[in-house]
Amino acid sequence: NVTTVTVLSGPERRRRWSTAEKLRIVEESLAPGGSVVEVARRHDVHRNLITVWRRQARTGVLACGREPTQRQNEEVRFAAVSVAPDRPPPTALSGSCGAIEIEFAAGARMRITGAVDAATLTAVVAALTDGRRR
Repeated sequence: NVTTVTVLSGPERRRRWSTAEKLRIVEESLAPGGSVVEVARRHDVHRNLITVWRRQARTGVLACGREPTQRQNEEVRFAAVSVAPDRPPPTALSGSCGAIEIEFAAGARMRITGAVDAATLTAVVAALTDGRRR
């Protein structure tokens, strides 16, 4: 039996980057004409990791000796909310100044001002249309 052993050469895959090293690489990637791909290749780090470090630096998570910073106006805040009970739909009060005007096909017009109950309005419309429904 022959056993094959593969020896991996090159840097260890689980490297630990110091904050200073991460910031230096981020600054290099942000330099005018800098390319994340080129910087990643030069430092043998995946470009997605540099993108994560850039985001962390922008939000203040990646900073020398400091906790993540958050500006006062970017803090999450909750607004007070109250739930109001359901209300019935508003109805016209007696003496309100609303108006309804109906013009019938036969030429008759009907104008109603103030509050009118539905039963009365239905009876008037039926009388003016000779009871016909359209």
